[in-house]
Amino acid sequence: MLRRAVLSAILLSTVAACATGNTRARIGPDGLPLPTVYRINSQDAAAIPFRMLDGVNTLRAARGVPAVQLDAQLNAAAATHSRDMAIQNRPWHFGSDGSSPLDRLRRVGYSGQLIGEAISESYENEMQTLSVWMEDPDIRDVILDPSATRMGVAWLQEDAGKIWWTMVIAR
Repeated sequence: MLRRAVLSAILLSTVAACATGNTRARIGPDGLPLPTVYRINSQDAAAIPFRMLDGVNTLRAARGVPAVQLDAQLNAAAATHSRDMAIQNRPWHFGSDGSSPLDRLRRVGYSGQLIGEAISESYENEMQTLSVWMEDPDIRDVILDPSATRMGVAWLQEDAGKIWWTMVIAR
């Protein structure tokens, strides 16, 4: 009987140690918590452009400006740039061939006028990314520009989870 009690106590201690070990935050070399990876599955991929559009239009409505619509050509330009940023491994507005956001719109046949482009390198979902963009006054002005009528959004997620986001705002 004593043997069973000792074995049970050891087993419970082991299980308890495992359970508490998994609740500790993973800390990076800078002392900050490591990001939680947001994995984009096929269901999310189909919904993300519409969730982002709804988020942008909600923000625009709160500012009293007209809604924007998704545009397939702008989505294509955004996708090209997200892929290119991942290849370059840096978030910036110029392509590996020196192309600008305006060049990318011309390449997909968009005849309207570019208002601006928002980019991000993150592990965050689309709403967290939009929230961060809205904290930057220059990007916020692009997203809320009253003359905007069209929006494109795309991303590329690396195997390790990093997401390269691009949003294009135009008229």
